[in-house]
Amino acid sequence: MKNLKHIIGFVALTIVLSCNSQKNTTEHSHEEHSHDGEISHSHNDYFGSYALNDNVYGTKTTVTVKGNTRTMVTNALPNHKTGDFPNPGNPNTIFAQNKTYTFPVTPKYTGQAQWIREPGIALNGIKFEPGTAEVVICDTGENYRVEAFQDVIDLGLDFNHAHVQPTGAYHYHGTPTSVIEKFDTGEDLIHVGFAHDGFPMYYSKSGKYKPSYKLLDGDREGEDCTYTTHKTIDISVGGHHDGTYGSDFEFVEGSGDLDECNGITLNGNYMYLVTAEFPYVSRCLMGEVSQEQQGPPRGEQEQGGRPNIDQLFEQMDENNDGKLSPKEVKGPLADNFSKVDANNDGYLTKEELKNTPRQQGQRPGRKK
Repeated sequence: MKNLKHIIGFVALTIVLSCNSQKNTTEHSHEEHSHDGEISHSHNDYFGSYALNDNVYGTKTTVTVKGNTRTMVTNALPNHKTGDFPNPGNPNTIFAQNKTYTFPVTPKYTGQAQWIREPGIALNGIKFEPGTAEVVICDTGENYRVEAFQDVIDLGLDFNHAHVQPTGAYHYHGTPTSVIEKFDTGEDLIHVGFAHDGFPMYYSKSGKYKPSYKLLDGDREGEDCTYTTHKTIDISVGGHHDGTYGSDFEFVEGSGDLDECNGITLNGNYMYLVTAEFPYVSRCLMGEVSQEQQGPPRGEQEQGGRPNIDQLFEQMDENNDGKLSPKEVKGPLADNFSKVDANNDGYLTKEELKNTPRQQGQRPGRKK
C-alpha cells in the first residue's frame, strides 16, 4: 500500500512537470472587448489591457487601458525571429528601448490627413515606420526619397520587412510577417497594432482591400544624381516611375478601396490597413493626433520631382544676384534656357520660372 502511494505520487509529479515544460514562454492577460462583424475577436483580444512577455526573445510589453487612455510600456524587442543584424545593408544591432506610448481609447475621426513619419505601434511594441531617411540628390536640383522596397539600394531588410536604426530600434517598413502569424485568429482581418490617433491597424490575409495609389505617368527628371551613406554612389534616376521612390506614386481617389491614409470604415468602425502594395503602411492619419507626432506635408516628406523655385535659386544662384545666368543653370533648365527666358535678356528670374508650365504628373499626392 505504501509503495502504491509512492507510485501514484511519482506519476502525478511527472504529469505536472510535463505540463509545465510544454507551456509557452509568452504570457498574455486580457480584459474582454469585442467588435461587430469582420473585426470580432472572441479569444485573442488586444483592445483591453494585456501583458506580452516573451522569455525567448526578451519582449516586455504591457498595455493598460484606463478611462480614455491606452498606455503601452515596452522595451521594443520583437516577440519573434528576426533576420541577422548587422548585415551588409544594415550595420546596426538590435537593442532594447525604453518606450511609453499613449493612444486614445475612443479616437476622433477628422477626415483631414495628417502626414506622419511613425503612424503607429504593433501590438508587440515595435513601431511602424514606412518611409526611409535615404535620399538621392541630383545636381540639377531634384531629390528623391528612396522607398524601402526597391532594387537600387540595399537597406538590409529582413523577412519581416524590417531592419534596425542606429539607435538599435527594430522597426517595420511594411507587412510584419511574424506579427501577422503570431496574432492570426483565423479571420481574414488580423489586428496588428494601433495608430497614434487611436484607430486600430489590421492586415487582410485575402488582400481584398486595395490602396488607392498609382504610379505616375512619364519619366523622372534629374542628372548627375548621387546617394551618400558611408560612400557616394552614382544613381541614375532616369526612366519611368517604377516605385523606387515615394514620389513615383500619386493618390487617385476612388481607384481602390482605401483612402489617402490607407484607411477604411467597415461595420461602422474606421481602421487602417497594412497592405502588400504602396503605401504598405499608412503615411498619414485621419484622426486627431498630438502636434509633436505630426509629420511634414506629403510633398516635403516624399520629396522627389522638380524642386520649387526658391530651392532652385538657392542651389544655382552662385553669385546671389537674384537671377540665373546660362553658366549657373544645369540639366533640363540649361537645355531650355532660351524658351524660359521670356524677355531674352540672357537671365532667368523667379517670375519667368513661375510662368514655365510643369510637366503633368510631377506633383505626388494629388487627387483626381
